[in-house]
Amino acid sequence: MSEERTFFGQPRVLANLFGVEVWERFSFYGMQGILLIYLYYGASEGGLGIDEATATSIVGAYGGAVYLSTILGAWTADRLFGAERVLFGSAVLVMAGHIALAAVPGLAGVAVGLVLVAVGSGGVKANATSLVGMLYAEDDPRRDAGFSLFYLGINLGALAGPLLTGLLQKTAGFHYGFALAAAGMAVGLGQYTIGRRNLTGAAREVPNPLPAARRPLVAAAGILTAAAIGAIAFLLPASRLATAVVVVSAAAAAAYFVVILSSRAVAPVERRRMIGFIPMFLASAVFWSLYQQQFTVVTIYSDQRLDRTILGWEMPVSWVQSINPVFVIVLSGAFAALWTRLGDRQPSTPAKFAAGTAVMGLAFLAFLPLAGGGPGSAPLLALAGILLVFTIAELLLSPVGLSLATKVAPVAFRTQTVALFFLSVALGTAMSGVLARYYDVDSEPWYFGALGGAALLFGGLLAALVPAIRRMMDGVH
Repeated sequence: MSEERTFFGQPRVLANLFGVEVWERFSFYGMQGILLIYLYYGASEGGLGIDEATATSIVGAYGGAVYLSTILGAWTADRLFGAERVLFGSAVLVMAGHIALAAVPGLAGVAVGLVLVAVGSGGVKANATSLVGMLYAEDDPRRDAGFSLFYLGINLGALAGPLLTGLLQKTAGFHYGFALAAAGMAVGLGQYTIGRRNLTGAAREVPNPLPAARRPLVAAAGILTAAAIGAIAFLLPASRLATAVVVVSAAAAAAYFVVILSSRAVAPVERRRMIGFIPMFLASAVFWSLYQQQFTVVTIYSDQRLDRTILGWEMPVSWVQSINPVFVIVLSGAFAALWTRLGDRQPSTPAKFAAGTAVMGLAFLAFLPLAGGGPGSAPLLALAGILLVFTIAELLLSPVGLSLATKVAPVAFRTQTVALFFLSVALGTAMSGVLARYYDVDSEPWYFGALGGAALLFGGLLAALVPAIRRMMDGVH
């Protein structure tokens, strides 16, 4: 038992998954911290000169595609290779994508790089989360605390990435920032390669193997699907990419729920739990549609409305995106300790989801006193306070959602249920790009007021449904 509790009271192998997540998130958020301004800054500033509305659509579509790609990563893990092998291959793709962004100029580098990073990150996210879930028995009280610790790793990377890539972008240029993201992913891949042999048993099992006779048909279907997606992306205006990802994410989620709920491999108790998961899925989508505007609206806000001057020096735009991870690092341990201390007395997962959605609404309403000002009129300290509210909402919902997905997952759809949760993030992230099209300085009062009020209302509705959801969850707290 002592050997099992060597990483902050958690299973020892969590340390290796923690490490790869730190570096994958370093590269992911480091690149994303400078991506939007790279798209809309003019050529004189090293950017591509795309208009803001189109740039936010591209960022929203890319962010949604990351989470949409968790379907592919989860399916290949559950049906073909197992979670551990898919995680390793996905990390290689992420590194290749960052190299493309650093080395290939113009829109070609953006297209190739974002596709590779999106597909690779989707595989990393679904399978790393699934592997963490495999470390615990279903009734292990350490589970939520373990996921909170894993979430700390995510935010250590998210803190350092934008700081360092943003500094390089400001002093040397965008491509140097992208190159640093590639180097960070290389470090993560190296440390994971050294320790991956410690992940054994279920980590390499294929829980629902695809029959060999069906593999050629599936391969052909995959090639046709990829070709169709490529053709649509080529023909569709870039300003509508986020909308397309919203539609695809919603359709994929609906199809996934139908497949899981109708499968004969799903036991009755597992089916009831999945039905109870549906309102949680919707709440997650609402939450992420606001939260992910850190990379669209909040980035524009930081560039154009925020006073970023500190002692006569103007900090890089991307540094604002490191404020939230600081709060997560400070508070995640406190939340983990709180859930551990409360044990069976802690709020139920549906109650945490309701609170997280409502608090996210309050965060948007907190923008209202600052609305309508001119360039540089918003104090940095005020935005930091708003991002603190973002963080509280995040810690109530996001790590708890990852844990919930592993708890309600039917055995035959273990990793794919985690992917289904990430589909809610895909839907919300793409929607953040769609909504950002309606933001400008003149519209700030109604923009922040309408979205904040809608999230608050949805959180209240979910709170009213908590008793019914808990009954459907059938023993899952």
